[in-house]
Amino acid sequence: MQSAPVFHKREDCLTVSDARYYQDLLYRTVKIGTELEFALPKGVLREDFQPRIEEFMEPSRDMNRLGRLGVFNVIKEHCGVEVLIIGRHPHWDSLVEQYSQIILPLLKMNVRMRPTCGFHFHLLQVGLSEDIPEIILANLWNMFRLFAPGLKFLTSGGETREGLCRRRQHNAHQEFITLCPSRFTMSEIREHLAKSMAVPEHQNFFNLEHVLFAGNGAINNLHIELRFPDGDLCPVSITAKTFLFLTMLLKAVEISKFGLLAVESDPQWEHIRVLLDAISNNDGKLASSDTSAITDKMLDDYRENGRRLLKFLKSIFLILDNPSEVILKDMVEKPISMHRISGRKWDEINSDLADLITPLRNLDETDHELIKIIELGLVTDKHNEDTWFEHVARHLSLSSAKIQKRLQFLSSRDPEWNAETGSIVFLR
Repeated sequence: MQSAPVFHKREDCLTVSDARYYQDLLYRTVKIGTELEFALPKGVLREDFQPRIEEFMEPSRDMNRLGRLGVFNVIKEHCGVEVLIIGRHPHWDSLVEQYSQIILPLLKMNVRMRPTCGFHFHLLQVGLSEDIPEIILANLWNMFRLFAPGLKFLTSGGETREGLCRRRQHNAHQEFITLCPSRFTMSEIREHLAKSMAVPEHQNFFNLEHVLFAGNGAINNLHIELRFPDGDLCPVSITAKTFLFLTMLLKAVEISKFGLLAVESDPQWEHIRVLLDAISNNDGKLASSDTSAITDKMLDDYRENGRRLLKFLKSIFLILDNPSEVILKDMVEKPISMHRISGRKWDEINSDLADLITPLRNLDETDHELIKIIELGLVTDKHNEDTWFEHVARHLSLSSAKIQKRLQFLSSRDPEWNAETGSIVFLR
């Protein structure tokens, strides 16, 4: 049996009922927007290129109006161009399609990804009138501290072994890694970061700049910016990372039943700080981090930290029921940076990751009839499950065994026998 994580017991621990409520609430109301940065094609002038991008993207310039591609605006960025993508409720197929429609045409225009380019994620609370318990944000903060090396490696996008990721300057971890909510409230941590001269507030690894607190310390505006991911032009990768961050938020709710995650009690804590400094610094060429000192053994340590994270999140991945875990398991071992180092182009990387997803079996007319029978309650009031299958089998002119096999392909809907209705029902 694995050793259990250590928690500091707190008076504001969530009850089982509270945790279930806030998980459901945040899953329904949190949207995840992004800032996509990329460099201009070689030899192309901004005044010629950016208007083309704006015409193609059709930005809504209205956070309440998604528009054709979900783009809020297209703006100038020091690395080239930045596309602000409006947060939306995470849904695997919708997000892959959205980012494919945005990015794949850009690749055909020969945009580039340079070390100056980042990819920022914004977790935004939308349309929520009630405060969120402070312990949830505290646990999320500590989870990111504990798994920061694995997260930085997983989201690395450099193209050389000596420059695995962009430099630390714009996603600094020096204060993030030292400030612990066992000693400070999250409001005090935010205030410290706002006043600190060591790191500009908006350039923190985990940026609290937009979070607002109520008088009792609870969060009444949840808006977190994650600045550490490198630039990314791979729709499948971006979608998987979106679900990684959503999953971490929901896991923070789940563990808040037990107290505050005591990351500094972790046996690996001092090594975690060493790993983070080695992969994220300002010592590389151009705008890269200098990762030349990272040995093969250290690469295994980054991977192991990432594996621990995904194992820690397993209970949430089971709830979400989408391919994100499959993609993330692969990216823990071989992030975008490793694909680029091996010479793979962006569209090839996207295809490599998409190939990991087991294609869903196409539903035929009989499957749709079976779904209709269950959803509309056309066969009910049966004494037991076998009798229900016999009646449905006669209706569809198939054997009971074949009906049961077809039902297995609908397992994501959680089909279950319900004695009250005397029928199979879908739980979701």
